Amino acid sequence: MDLTSDFTPGPGGVMTVEVGVVTGELTLRTEITDAGSVTLRVQYKDAAEWYEVAGGRATLPTPVTQPVAEAVHQVVLGVLTRGGAVPPGSEGWTPHGG
Repeated sequence: MDLTSDFTPGPGGVMTVEVGVVTGELTLRTEITDAGSVTLRVQYKDAAEWYEVAGGRATLPTPVTQPVAEAVHQVVLGVLTRGGAVPPGSEGWTPHGG
């Protein structure tokens, strides 16, 4: 299942794998497969090309229900709207104490 939303990222834009940081009016697409694989992509609003969000891959426990998919999408949308691009070389970094 795919979920999409238009948004404007906060300071720092959104770091992508293909082209680096993108800013301005964007569309987020959260792609979730039946196997629980998640891929996050963004595009400039109404453009044809999609870019993978750096660090934007994960796996969810299955089955992934529509409410869970929508919750994941909304959390990601909130984080990207808040801003703060991932520095190069830190993809996959997870903040935690210790």
